[in-house]
Amino acid sequence: MFCLVAFLFSLQMVLGSSILIPMDKSQTNHLKAYGIAYWLLKQDVEVSWLLNYRGGSFLFTYNEKFVNECNIREVACQVITDVQAAAILQEIAQSDVNMNEVKLNKAPKIAVYSPKNKLPWDDAVTLVLTYAEISYDVVYDEEVIGGILPTYDWLHLHHEDFTGQYGKFWRNYHSAQWYKEDVKQQEATAHKLGFSKVSQLKLAVAKKIKDFVAGGGFMFAMCSAPDSYDIALAAEGVDICDSPFDGDPMDKDAQSKLDFTKTFAFYNFKISTNPYEYEVSDIDIDPSQHMLNQNNDFFTLFDFSAKWDPVPTMLCQNHYQVIRGFMGQTTAFRKDKVKPNVVILGENKAFDEVKYIHGEYGKGTFTFLGGHDPEDYQHFVGDPPTDLNLYPNSEGYRLILNNVLFPAAKKEKRKT
Repeated sequence: MFCLVAFLFSLQMVLGSSILIPMDKSQTNHLKAYGIAYWLLKQDVEVSWLLNYRGGSFLFTYNEKFVNECNIREVACQVITDVQAAAILQEIAQSDVNMNEVKLNKAPKIAVYSPKNKLPWDDAVTLVLTYAEISYDVVYDEEVIGGILPTYDWLHLHHEDFTGQYGKFWRNYHSAQWYKEDVKQQEATAHKLGFSKVSQLKLAVAKKIKDFVAGGGFMFAMCSAPDSYDIALAAEGVDICDSPFDGDPMDKDAQSKLDFTKTFAFYNFKISTNPYEYEVSDIDIDPSQHMLNQNNDFFTLFDFSAKWDPVPTMLCQNHYQVIRGFMGQTTAFRKDKVKPNVVILGENKAFDEVKYIHGEYGKGTFTFLGGHDPEDYQHFVGDPPTDLNLYPNSEGYRLILNNVLFPAAKKEKRKT
């Protein structure tokens, strides 16, 4: 009997030439599943991303050590035969089903734009990259100005204010030690790199990032970074910082001097000229106007054609189409401030607000997601970081990891 069992098991291993990681609701750890895919790419193992098949599953060649790694990371996987794998791919290839196979063939080199000094908030992207065991480098102003970005494939912009107004935390936190230390370090870096103001340094950084995207880079930004980034580009050569931020008054005609042709995603916005207001512009929605709370705040992912629009389809892979909302310094974007050529990936139609957008610039792309932490509805300064061990199936964090894997796709598959 033992010999028969051993023979049958050996036969299964011979026939079981592929591994399927399902990404539907049966998956035990969605977030670490992305880490498995990235780990395989680092070993030059090609991974098929099965768009819209069981939540955007992964398929790759069988190896016992791959199964062991899935087990170690508590990622659900299935060993399947050649016949079963071929049947799945045949089903996906049918013209009347909204599915597609996209081959991932290169692990993207990842950089996170983040300050080296400790600030009293965390960053959702670094949290999930660490949890998923996806490697990344931290870069900041000196490295960006020094020209390091072209050595990376993917860049995340930290919770950042590219307008040089320090997040407009001045009213509530100007006497806090962390705020004073941040201002001191930012000013020292600006002067070291030859800029008289922090706003000038941040503009130079924003333009370096713009060049990175134009050259084929992939940029992802959350929370305060998306709108402050575009504002900095639009305000090139215009002083939009009041005296609490740079020691002199802002240009009284600053609004009329904004150039929206220089921005990635937003236009026709009005900047906030009040230094006491915790906003940089009217791009951000006001949650209080909609009476949003944790019980009624949701956004819906668009259902794109997997075969004709694989890029937005990749970015929207999930086991839920309706995603729980979450707040941030920039919570979501007013739809009338989003440029017509930008692809809306997720929105709350009831309130005419956009949560998740994507676009192209030059040879590269950008993706913006509103909100600070998908599993902490209203994250305050000083709150502890989210423990992702409690949220291994987070649909909001999946959106971030979709963006991480997106650059690994073969370029010929991108039809947008």
